[in-house]
Amino acid sequence: MRKYIYFTVFVSGMTTLAAELSASRLIGNVFGTSNLVWAAIIGLMLFYLTVGYFLGGKQADKAPYPKAMYNVLAWGAFTLGIVPFIANPVLRAAATAFDGLQVGVMVGAFVAVLILFSIPITLFGMISPYAIRLSIDDTERAGNISGNIYAVSTLGSFVGTYLPVLVLIPTVGTTKTFLFFSLLLLFVALAGIAKSA
Repeated sequence: MRKYIYFTVFVSGMTTLAAELSASRLIGNVFGTSNLVWAAIIGLMLFYLTVGYFLGGKQADKAPYPKAMYNVLAWGAFTLGIVPFIANPVLRAAATAFDGLQVGVMVGAFVAVLILFSIPITLFGMISPYAIRLSIDDTERAGNISGNIYAVSTLGSFVGTYLPVLVLIPTVGTTKTFLFFSLLLLFVALAGIAKSA
């Protein structure tokens, strides 16, 4: 089961970065791609991951079962999959609400990212602490296991940086890129639920 948990962490890390880069395409169409917009995207994604790490650690101690982790992952995949379908009305509303304000671009992008990505990215943040809790069977190896999990997650993030930008978005577009990662992660989650049943 540990190898599958590592694979899960890899795919979750990949999806998190892919979502961040795909978010820039969604938001950039309305608010542009200035440094202020990128700051809003990156800053909020990091904040959501922070909240996810905190909640994931607490939840992992409360319910240290693979099925519980994969349920969190499935909900994260589902909520990510609906992002491109609700993005246009959310972004239009944010643009309209802040049109003409001096800080409109920053605030508009901030609000759009806040609304669209708060739930899925927070849920993805819960996965690494959960994976660490599930993988530690010997406290003398806790440092090694947690280091491996963060390394695998970061390697997934590395792949997730380039796969959407160089392959998927140019080939199939932003909406289908979101759906690809959402469905991949959902498949991983459902297979994990089945394995832990």
